[in-house]
Amino acid sequence: MSTNQLPLDPKHTDFEQVKKLLAFNQELSISEDAQQKILKCREYLDKKMEHSGELFYGINTGFGYLQNVKIDESQLEQLQSNLLQSHACGLGEEVPAPIVKLMIAFKIKSLSYGHSGVQLETVERLVDMYNNDVLPVIYTQGSLGASGDLAPLSHLSLPLIGMGEVRHNGVKYPSEVVLDDLNWEPIHLKSKEGLALINGTQFMSAYGMYNLIQAERLINWANTIAAISFDAFDCVADPLNEHIHAVRPHQGQVSVAREMRAMLAGSEIRAQKKQQVQDPYSFRCIPQVHGATKDSFDYVLSVFIREINSVTDNPNIFPDEDLIVSGGNFHGQPLALVLDFLAIAMSELASISERRTYQLIGGQRNLPPFLVKNSGLNSGFMIPQYTAAGIVSENKQLCTPSSIDSIPSSNNQEDHVSMGANGATKCKRVIDNVEKVLAIELLTAVQALGFRRPLKTSPMLEELVEAFRKVVSFNEADRILHTDMIKAIEFIRNHPLV
Repeated sequence: MSTNQLPLDPKHTDFEQVKKLLAFNQELSISEDAQQKILKCREYLDKKMEHSGELFYGINTGFGYLQNVKIDESQLEQLQSNLLQSHACGLGEEVPAPIVKLMIAFKIKSLSYGHSGVQLETVERLVDMYNNDVLPVIYTQGSLGASGDLAPLSHLSLPLIGMGEVRHNGVKYPSEVVLDDLNWEPIHLKSKEGLALINGTQFMSAYGMYNLIQAERLINWANTIAAISFDAFDCVADPLNEHIHAVRPHQGQVSVAREMRAMLAGSEIRAQKKQQVQDPYSFRCIPQVHGATKDSFDYVLSVFIREINSVTDNPNIFPDEDLIVSGGNFHGQPLALVLDFLAIAMSELASISERRTYQLIGGQRNLPPFLVKNSGLNSGFMIPQYTAAGIVSENKQLCTPSSIDSIPSSNNQEDHVSMGANGATKCKRVIDNVEKVLAIELLTAVQALGFRRPLKTSPMLEELVEAFRKVVSFNEADRILHTDMIKAIEFIRNHPLV
């Protein structure tokens, strides 16, 4: 098996595997074990349909409120095709390609357990789509986060039957064009398959895991940038003392304090005598605030890892138990709650970051007002803080929980929904905003550090500052700071942290 390949099967998939899938552009495969489970389940379902006159939801009945409408056997394939077409009602922006890729991967993973009744051919086509960069065009709006992510997953599934649109190598085409070019015949869906494809939480799961990948990166950057600001503001080292954190041993708090001590080790600025006894909370309480976000991150990650290693369509089929059971594993409530939690936790990194930026430009601690020579003639770093403040305020508005809302649908059959899909997309907006605010703090802190010369911060941080200065020079006089801010964002996005 290729080392640049992620096999999907009932074995546990972890966070590192998901990160590598995107980072190293890995391909997907399905293991022999998964193939056998898929075949066994489909064979069981086919026999069950031949020898049973029972009604099974979504297999030989209508959907939602139409659950009691029996569908004739001759119309079962048409039923599944109709389902995909009628439910493909997405609107809004297109889902970014990395998230579409995760949606496909997580759908394959869920189907690999052999409890969904799909054909092996259907799962193999999803693998082929992923590996050949045939990415369905999916939209951000349309899912209520219960009954599965119906609209997004319908758009994901349409290309299987030669409908909808895809992006192939980044270019948008009608699906049928790409299928013809690749000599792929449309899949003829059998009973239950359409429902298996569009029931599930893969839209929320993909957004959540993508958000977590970005959040992990930004949590690490937040600690590093805060350490630069700590020295730039000439802070007292006492709040990082390990004994303080040992008597309030929240794991995140302890680890952030430890990281800050390590990053500031050897700093000439840290070693010099201080004039003040204490510093503002935005500096003094970095371990407590950043640490709480890290603890929240760890909890949210545990929920999403459990989710991507689960079966979330309906009904579920258990061949060994001779059971076809209809339930509610598609309901996104577990994800909706933690997506709101993640957005709130990450927004606090931006909130405290903006406060450090504000303190740095205030003309305190022998720093010039707005961190520029000849202030008055020059406005310096006055307005980047405005931008950060506006973004932080936007995040506060975005952090109103989606999960507290619910709107009945399907003629009140689906009378409580999670709204986790809305939580997923706005969580991404929050995290994207956090990156911008941290970049503004980095830009500001490195400028402030320049006024501490000839004193230096720690060797570790000096190396990072030197790399940043190759991208953004010291600001001697007013210039267009938008350009510097964009460069700072790109630096955070692309520069590796040790």
